[in-house]
Amino acid sequence: MISIKDLHKSYTTGSNSLHVLKGIDFDVKEGELVSIMGSSGSGKSTLLNILGMLDEADEGSYTLDGVTIKNLNEKVAAQYRNKFLGFIFQSFNLINYKSALDNVAMPLYYQGAKRKERNERAMHYLEKVGLADWHHHLPSELSGGQKQRVAIARALASDPKVLLADEPTGALDSITSREVMELIQGINDEGKTILIVTHEDDIAHMTKRIVNLKDGLIIDDIQVNQIKASINV
Repeated sequence: MISIKDLHKSYTTGSNSLHVLKGIDFDVKEGELVSIMGSSGSGKSTLLNILGMLDEADEGSYTLDGVTIKNLNEKVAAQYRNKFLGFIFQSFNLINYKSALDNVAMPLYYQGAKRKERNERAMHYLEKVGLADWHHHLPSELSGGQKQRVAIARALASDPKVLLADEPTGALDSITSREVMELIQGINDEGKTILIVTHEDDIAHMTKRIVNLKDGLIIDDIQVNQIKASINV
């Protein structure tokens, strides 16, 4: 589903150049649930931005579902994002003056779906995340966990190939975080490919694979069941 080869990314500020990604090789199969971990400055946010087509690498290749992602203008990048990707953010990024239903339906508007279809599909995904009864509520009337569930429903509405989640539990308490992660696990169990950037070890261990970055390099890439097996020995 995702293939990254020898990826490099640098940023220049004045006369200074910062080499953020230093030759990343990274593959994700369809249906995987992967967490990407690393301290501040490790390169995980830069990697996520490249995966999300919000930034482009200086060197190397990025292939998504058989499509080479390279030299995209903003219009094409936006089309590809809408076709391939669903995004979940720490800050939810909901539109405050629109209902939960309208927030979930928003990606379908950009896909050109008619209003009736948008609303039917949005309601379907609100039901999926357990918020059908809250469809008419504004974000200000929802708890943090409910807002994140709306955000997850919105990410699913366009039936993307991959979900990219940037610290999806970062603004939630521990109990709500676990509930949101259990929802994400359930979505993954249905076959959706999901990548999660997190700094929380317990959240990472609710995924199936943990990729650790340090100083722009992958330092380990471990199946979580292997970690659990070593703990239980």
